[in-house]
Amino acid sequence: MRGTVLLLWLCALAAPVAAQHALLDDTITTETLPLELFSDEPVFQEPQVQPATTAELGALLRALDKISGAVIDFDLAPGQTKQLGRIQVTLGECRYPSGNPASDAAAYLKIRNAGDETTAFAGWMIASSPALNGLDHARYDVWVLRCITS
Repeated sequence: MRGTVLLLWLCALAAPVAAQHALLDDTITTETLPLELFSDEPVFQEPQVQPATTAELGALLRALDKISGAVIDFDLAPGQTKQLGRIQVTLGECRYPSGNPASDAAAYLKIRNAGDETTAFAGWMIASSPALNGLDHARYDVWVLRCITS
């Protein structure tokens, strides 16, 4: 029994060594590699990051009442507050990439419960990933659709 275990253990150790020798036997020539690997230009280029700008006109938001199923689209200017049932939504600012205003938007929102004025949410919401930092409310969902640029 011990001899079988020892033999299996030695075979397990020898398998990777045999695979390495097989790889070393294959010769790699420049004919088998693409010519792009031999150029002087860097293979990877850093992405061009453009600074974000602020949309002065506000943001377009969407709210869902989970009980009634009502969906409401509304726009807010910076500093403006809108009452939606039992919550109040206030927009701080809306930002988007300067090269593409129709792309990903991020809005700073403060959402409060109307009756007791407790804050249900305060932070940045990203249009393309609303669940990344979303409102955790029993009745309402609010998310950003886009910044208003004109």
